[in-house]
Amino acid sequence: MDISTQSSAPPTPSGRPTPLKPKLAARGATRPGDRIFLGLSRGSGILLLVIMAAIAAFLTYRASLVLTKNEGNFLTTFEWNANNTPPVFGIAVLAFGTIISSIVAMAIAVPIAVGIALFITHYAPRKLGGTIAYVVDLLAAVPSIVYGLWGALFLVPNLTGFYSWLNDYFGWTGFLSWEGGAPRTLLAVGILLAIMILPIVTNVSREVFRQAPLMHQEAALALGATRWEVIRMSVIPFGRSGVISASMLGLGRALGETMAVATVLSPSFEINASLLDPGGGTFAQNIAAKFSEASEQGRDALIASGLVLFVITLVVNGAARAIIARRKEYSGANA
Repeated sequence: MDISTQSSAPPTPSGRPTPLKPKLAARGATRPGDRIFLGLSRGSGILLLVIMAAIAAFLTYRASLVLTKNEGNFLTTFEWNANNTPPVFGIAVLAFGTIISSIVAMAIAVPIAVGIALFITHYAPRKLGGTIAYVVDLLAAVPSIVYGLWGALFLVPNLTGFYSWLNDYFGWTGFLSWEGGAPRTLLAVGILLAIMILPIVTNVSREVFRQAPLMHQEAALALGATRWEVIRMSVIPFGRSGVISASMLGLGRALGETMAVATVLSPSFEINASLLDPGGGTFAQNIAAKFSEASEQGRDALIASGLVLFVITLVVNGAARAIIARRKEYSGANA
């Protein structure tokens, strides 16, 4: 048999065969099952957008009812008297406490979570790694109120020595000075939130690191790289966007956490320069604490603060998507 007769495409003037255009996808799109799946997928996406728009519309409408009556500046007032006539309330303290406690939680949790994920996937023996992964998975299943009770009864009473150490060595910075008050502070909240989001960031990062191309790692080892150099050059660049996504999932949990924060924090509507001074508050904690005693007007004010938290969450997720899009060439998605 003439081998030339087996060519699947006529040669081009340059002598190279022209690639055939795949027609399988075009034929498959006409199948009933594919049309049904396409319709369900498209409908699910549209339904999600409709639900998000409905939530935003509801929050905006209820917030507008009370913001027109507010005698204080909604963004800068250090007070929350939404049940008064006229109401006076602002979110300055709540926004500060929510952002600061979340930043503290991320600064503690993300490096530890990435280290645990790398240890499980590239350093630990199989049995030890499986045991650690199982324990981390169990931590993710613990209810928030259990974390809150543990934080109030165990974590906070044992932070006194740590606060004293921070004051002795870093009190000169101002934001880590301590005058001996109760350790129910934003730093305690940040530590508790870090423990709560640690399983989320660890689990997602672990699965991402496991998907790192084995050929890249073997090639680096063949060139004489150490295990850490393999991780630094092959594994971490591949999983960078996944780690960012995992961090954003953890940040979403930290921003919206309610019961654990309400159990640990000693709230007050003041902003302290030091993270070790009691006081402050978060959006979710304030809503949980004041909703039961709020009037109709007070509930609208709490809904207005919830609208701000909703916007912050959207902004954070949008920023994460932008970062991932800019770094997609390092994510390994195109490998």
